[in-house]
Amino acid sequence: MQTISLPYGRGRVEAQIPDQRLAAVLRSGAQSYRPQADQDQLVRQALENPIGTPPLRELAKGKHQVVIISSDHTRPVPSKVILPQLVDEIRAGSPSAKITVLVATGFHRPTTREEMLDKYGEELFLRSGLHFAVHLSGKDEDMVSLGTLPSGGKLLINKLAAQADLLVAEGFIEPHFFAGFSGGRKSVLPGVASRTTVLANHCSAFIDSLFARTGILDGNPIHRDMIYAAQQAKLAFICNVVIDEKKEVIAAFAGHFNEAHRAGCAFVEQLSGVSAVPAPIVISTNGGYPLDQNIYQSVKGMTAAEATCAPGGVIIMVSACSDGHGGQSFYDTFAQEPDEEKIMASFLATPSDRTIPDQWEAQILCRILLKHPVIMVTQAPREMVEAMHMHWAPDLSAAIDLADRLLGWADSPITVIPDGVSVIVKKAE
Repeated sequence: MQTISLPYGRGRVEAQIPDQRLAAVLRSGAQSYRPQADQDQLVRQALENPIGTPPLRELAKGKHQVVIISSDHTRPVPSKVILPQLVDEIRAGSPSAKITVLVATGFHRPTTREEMLDKYGEELFLRSGLHFAVHLSGKDEDMVSLGTLPSGGKLLINKLAAQADLLVAEGFIEPHFFAGFSGGRKSVLPGVASRTTVLANHCSAFIDSLFARTGILDGNPIHRDMIYAAQQAKLAFICNVVIDEKKEVIAAFAGHFNEAHRAGCAFVEQLSGVSAVPAPIVISTNGGYPLDQNIYQSVKGMTAAEATCAPGGVIIMVSACSDGHGGQSFYDTFAQEPDEEKIMASFLATPSDRTIPDQWEAQILCRILLKHPVIMVTQAPREMVEAMHMHWAPDLSAAIDLADRLLGWADSPITVIPDGVSVIVKKAE
């Protein structure tokens, strides 16, 4: 008997799986990777040895209005480690510069004061002399135009970022289910872009592209738009980290937004690439808090399961979802239409300038549901989960029993992915 322990919110859940049923555990190498330095040293070394740019303190000389784009409450970026060192570097080059931390909410809800206190700590948030602003993608008066995206959409970004003397970003790199990887250019688009721009970039045709998949950058139309947006915004410097399941830094990359990011992506791909082990039941998670706060975000972890689930197999998604569904239009898409084929046909017929909020996440969830029943082990209400065409289970053991019943086959093999957002599942050679 194998005890499977999985991240769930701020805690863990467990289940017993018979040895003969466990087909594989697909785990990112990041979980066992041991860096040669501690978190602070790794970030410091990256800042001292930037890729493709002069050191940040050199870039900061003569600058008066500096903006640091920071990830929001839905991302486990260790800002308490990164941000103080970025600030020190900037002040070493320009002691009197006004430094604004712009929280990149993208299309998410606004980050609350309590969440910022939790993310940055009291010393940094209240007493460091930094200014904090939360990006609101739907607030048109906060945006300025920087032209047109390669895809034809309008490029509108937060004027604080566009008007900065020096634009810097912190972030983290992990596999991303349609942008290829997180981090780098994503700080600008979708991070501090307008609602209009995000909708154009996340259109159904792009989401449907075979290049808009986990671990793919080259040929990815979504990535292409994001690179252009970062260039037009004059994103001058990034510090991106790679983290393990404890949310601790195991590697850091700083410098040019594309060159440093590419170096980080190569590192992540080497650690995170795993060969698919197809099974009739696949269990996945979103890595626990903060990435499993809602069903919307949990679609990411489902895509890892999708990549290794046998045809017609069942996906079990373990995700706390204390914040509920995560998007009203995302929820309504499924709650108001019982036919997944009709939902998908509607998405694919939608032109890029008519993309609706959260369509991309709903489109990917619909793609999964057309192939696999999904069971959620979650705090989200049962009626909410079932309204979104999924099954609900009170715990992991009950979910496995339900999967067996759905398959009509007891003791079917199970593949487990302890952190679905940290792996790149590849077809076995």
